[in-house]
Amino acid sequence: MDPSATTAGPPHVERVPGDPVVLRLSGRLVLADAERLWRDVGAALDQDHGPVRVDLSGVETLDGGTAAVLQHLFHEREQAGRAIDIGGANADVQALIDRFGIEADATPLRAAPARAGTMEQVGRFTLDLIESMRGGFAFVGEMSRAIVAAVRQPSTIQWRDIPYLTEKVGADGVPIVCLISFLVGLITAYSAAVQLHKFGADIFVADAVALGMVREMGPLMTAIIVASRTGAGYAAELGTMAVNEEIDALRTLGLCPYRYLVVPRTIAVIIALPLLTILADVLGMLGGAVIGLGYLDITTSAWVKESHKALNLGHFAYGMLKPPVFAVIIGLVACERGLSTRGGAEGVGRSTTSAVVTSLLMLVIATAVFTVLGQQIGFRS
Repeated sequence: MDPSATTAGPPHVERVPGDPVVLRLSGRLVLADAERLWRDVGAALDQDHGPVRVDLSGVETLDGGTAAVLQHLFHEREQAGRAIDIGGANADVQALIDRFGIEADATPLRAAPARAGTMEQVGRFTLDLIESMRGGFAFVGEMSRAIVAAVRQPSTIQWRDIPYLTEKVGADGVPIVCLISFLVGLITAYSAAVQLHKFGADIFVADAVALGMVREMGPLMTAIIVASRTGAGYAAELGTMAVNEEIDALRTLGLCPYRYLVVPRTIAVIIALPLLTILADVLGMLGGAVIGLGYLDITTSAWVKESHKALNLGHFAYGMLKPPVFAVIIGLVACERGLSTRGGAEGVGRSTTSAVVTSLLMLVIATAVFTVLGQQIGFRS
């Protein structure tokens, strides 16, 4: 620490009339007094419009922030036509004054980036897509190796983390799954009732709700909710670990990130998603029953019998084939996006968004494949 900093006095501004006017600054000029200096120096400079000589011989201490403030103030007056000459400073003070000087004709060290043309944007997008696909294939390869190693050495999996992760995916997601599934069943029933009521086929609303929820809407809506909640959470969590170099630290310790982080999270989603899907099916049919019993005046026994008649074990099995596949998609996509994160906090945001969008796209594609295959192999309603 500079000993003079403890003995230097407070800042002082003195204006000495003459030709040119002399503006003497003295004392300890630190950023805490910058507001006062800005006000006092500015008032002294604005008293006339002639040339000014700034005398810094009395300045004992000067920090970078105050030097920047003074140079900005002087530059403003020079831009207005004032002639300002700075001198008298010791070597340390003069070095700071020079460092924060503003040159009107200074050229930028780096040219402003030009706006990318259409073809350049297409090229960049293509290269990014290729890089993303390469990273995806590399992730699949690493996951395959990790799964084989986990089968050979089950003790390398963090089994104790799976109950906690399953609770976060399943139990914590129950309220939102129940609410949305109930509303989807209610909306489906009401939409069907509007049309079927015209033909006196109110009872078939029960068929539409039961089949729609068990075969399609229950699994898909539950997977979308889990992808939005858990998938985004996984991507953000692993992305933060990646940018903080925690993933590299695991590798340094000899731990495989795929077995240590990805496998437990994927297993947790595989366990929780089928259970949430069953809950969604039940709540969806309850939502449809509200319309059937309250709006269409169908009796409870008639609604239950028609729902039971519409459903069979094949429909339930077809609906329950989807959650494990959806769970693998959500877990792997979210973890891959998280582990590939680069670029700090902004990169975490991009990875989280990409994980959700990619998961939803793949879930819809998987649903389309299931629908076509289901019709081909005989899972018809």
